Amino acid sequence: MADEKEEIVLHVTIPEGVDVTIDGRKVRVRGPRGELERELWHPGLQIEKSDGKVVIRSETVRKKLKAIAGTFASHINNMITGVSEGFFYRLKAVHAHFPMQISLSKDGKSVVISNFLGERKPRVAKLMDGVKVEIKGSEILVTGINKEAVGQSAANIEQTTRIKGYDPRVFQDGIYLVEKGVGTGYA
Repeated sequence: MADEKEEIVLHVTIPEGVDVTIDGRKVRVRGPRGELERELWHPGLQIEKSDGKVVIRSETVRKKLKAIAGTFASHINNMITGVSEGFFYRLKAVHAHFPMQISLSKDGKSVVISNFLGERKPRVAKLMDGVKVEIKGSEILVTGINKEAVGQSAANIEQTTRIKGYDPRVFQDGIYLVEKGVGTGYA
């Protein structure tokens, strides 16, 4: 038993229409919706491509290495899903006291929320690169191929309307996450 060599091996299947390139520490994924690139590296872990799969392996079996290998597999899986289908977050604006106006800035890199709780100065939520936002009435649809960028942009919009100093049970105005998923977000 002592001469048996244990190792961590995780596989991520590459679907048709998606191309994965591994160049040292950089993993590049191309698909019908676009291209994503990410640097994934940790000592003791190797990432390689073989037989239509991305293989993440380690010679030693340690809890921390197994956790990081699983994280890398999830990142690569999310990149593949993003370039083939995309991600969306749907948010809804709720107001009881003052009707807020939501618009995109002229350069398209931020969402501007005016008249929130009757404030004179508009609140501005920054959008990450590669994220598209559509505003229809009180509904906001955030879409893109990078899951982290889409999620962070939706969180920025939600946190911009966070209320400080008031009772949240009374002042429930704000923009809240309603739905998130894979695809374009259109039914």
